[in-house]
Order: sequence, then structure tokens, then C-alpha cells
Amino acid sequence: LKLAGIDRTTPDPRGGEIVRDPATGEPTGLLKDSAYDLVEKVIPPVSSEKRRQAVEHALAHAASLGVTSIADNTSAEDLAIYQELLRAGKLTLRIACWTPSEHGKALRELGIGAGFGNDWLRLGSVKLFADGSLGARSALFFDPYLDDPGNRGIPIQSRQELIEQIGAIDRAGQQAVVHAIGDQANCWALDAFAAAREANGHRDSRHRIEHAQVVRGEDLPRFPALGVIASIQPSHCVDDMRWADQRIGTRTANAYRCRSLLDSGIEVAFGTDWPVEPLDPRLGIYAAVTREFPSGGPAGGWHPAEKVSLAQAITAYTAGSARADFSESSLGTLAPGKLADLVVLDRDLFHLPPREILAAQVDLTVTGGRVVYERTATGRAVRR
Repeated sequence: LKLAGIDRTTPDPRGGEIVRDPATGEPTGLLKDSAYDLVEKVIPPVSSEKRRQAVEHALAHAASLGVTSIADNTSAEDLAIYQELLRAGKLTLRIACWTPSEHGKALRELGIGAGFGNDWLRLGSVKLFADGSLGARSALFFDPYLDDPGNRGIPIQSRQELIEQIGAIDRAGQQAVVHAIGDQANCWALDAFAAAREANGHRDSRHRIEHAQVVRGEDLPRFPALGVIASIQPSHCVDDMRWADQRIGTRTANAYRCRSLLDSGIEVAFGTDWPVEPLDPRLGIYAAVTREFPSGGPAGGWHPAEKVSLAQAITAYTAGSARADFSESSLGTLAPGKLADLVVLDRDLFHLPPREILAAQVDLTVTGGRVVYERTATGRAVRR
């Protein structure tokens, strides 16, 4: 904080909050949302060598969990490393690269639209933020937090700014990827997609709302009507349910709505939100099917009406995510003519009690017909 020049006189930045001691007014060290930018500027950059090491460790970690494709908030430095690994034949993960909103204009000027690239690296998706997080009480709601009266969350940008940004992204043929947690943030994102369609006309845009954590019933039909994909992370449910009722009370009935989204005809993609949550898809599948803590309970699941079947969960992770990335013609299912990306587990998930999903071991991970991870009989991992 001292290096960044943050003290009791520093004003809260737009779209963020410097948390302060209520008695003294001094910053506590907690920074919410855009307030993080104040210290990010004084953090020394990561060297190219350490960045590459981190990428290589992440690739190995993904392979060990049976993950063959991801969507990534990609920096220019990371994209350079991905290209270097691809040229060297060492890229073992397919990556849909999301561009930060501040760089989206540069792609538009180059004429790069959604799905640009090849089967390994894709560009053309632009990441935006409508609000913060439920855990930090910065997710944007119509009504205040129960445990923080007077606080309805923090809009990262105004509704009109969101409409203008998404309009420009849509007009350029790019895909808008909007982080939205609270019910008002989700409503604003849908308002912006509706405005873009009215201004630019209909196309297969596949704009997506990331998380879509709390969505009012009246907003559910707007997703399929606008062709908006709900990209959700089921593991958030079994993590957040420890405290979500205290935060928003009865509104948790509208939270983590896996079943309601599917029943409303909404296209759904599952993911993990790593490193906020573990990268392991087994945890997300378990969460979607049981809505119970990994240790078990509550009995029958939290808001059990929102549980989905195992087949629905796996489909959302595979075919749903492939469609969300414009890659359904080559990924998402095992079929002749598609890319040979697959994972082999040591047991059949469809013939297990749900709790045993978490105990399943990854025996083999294959990307493009190439074995990138293999578990040996002794339990040692072999990466190729």
C-alpha cells in the first residue's frame, strides 16, 4: 500500500473499494475489484523465463486432470509463450484466448472476429466485467446484502457503458464474455445484448455471461431469446453455500441455477474458474449432480431442485463448452472426423454412487491423438 501511495486520504477508485478500518479510517489491506489496479502498477513484472515455467506447470497440471481445452484471460506475454510452445510442438492444451476489454479495440481494428485462429489457439473473444464477487459483497444486486445493509454491490461500469462496449464488440463480429454475478449485473448484461441486437441485427454471436450466479426468474427467458450462453462453474455452489444464505437470504433460490437454466432452453457451458476454484472437472461434475460439500451434506443437496443429471453435467462440460468457443465442429464429442481429445478414468462414472466421482482417477489424457498424461500402475504420472 505504501509503495502504491495508498493511505487514509486515497479516494475509492471507480468500480472498486479500499476497505478501511471503521474506527481509524486507515486502509486494512483489502482491495476490492478495480482498487487492485492501484497496487498492480507497482508489482514487478514476471520475467519471461518464470512466466514460461508457470505456463508449462499449468499445462502439466491440466493434463493430469484430463483437461484438454480451456478458455483463458490471455495477456500478450502469455500469448507469445503459447505460440512458442505451439511452434515447438509442446502445446498440450487447446486455448481460447480472451482479450481484456481495453485491448479489444486493437483486435477490432485488425478485423479479428470470434473464433479467429486454429484448433490450438483462438482469438476474438473480449472479456468485460459488470460487477465484482458475492464473497466480497461487490456483486451487484437490486436489493441490499442482508449482512451489509445499504450495500448493493459495486458496478464495474455503468449500464450505459456496458451497452456501448458490447455494441462495439458485437458490431465487429467479436464475442462478448461478460462477468456477471449479482441479479442486477446479469440483467444489465442482458440489456446490453438486447441493445446490440437491436442496433446491429441478429447473428450467431454466442455472447456469453460468465458465472450467471444469481439470475431472476423473469430474466431466464431472455438468454435463449437473445442467443446468450450461460457459462457457469458448479463448484462455486458447493464453496459459496457455506455463507451465501447469510449474504443474500432467500435470493439463493435464484443462485447457481443449473437445472433452471437448462429447463429454460438456455445453452449452458460448464467450467471451473481456475485458479479461483480447482481446475479439476470432477469437482464441478460432483457439485452439479449433488449440490453437497465434498465432505458430504447437506442431505439431499442445497436447493436440490437445481441438481442436474450426470449426463447433463458431462454434456455441459464437453459439448456445451465446445459450442461456447465456436469449436463444436471439431471438439466436444467423440465422433469420426473430430479431433481426438479424450480422457480415460479408472472407473465408469455412470455406475458409481455420486460421492465416488471425486475418487475417480485419471488414467490417460489424449490431446489430438497424442498421449499427454498417463498414470502408471504404481501411481506415478508419466507426462509426454
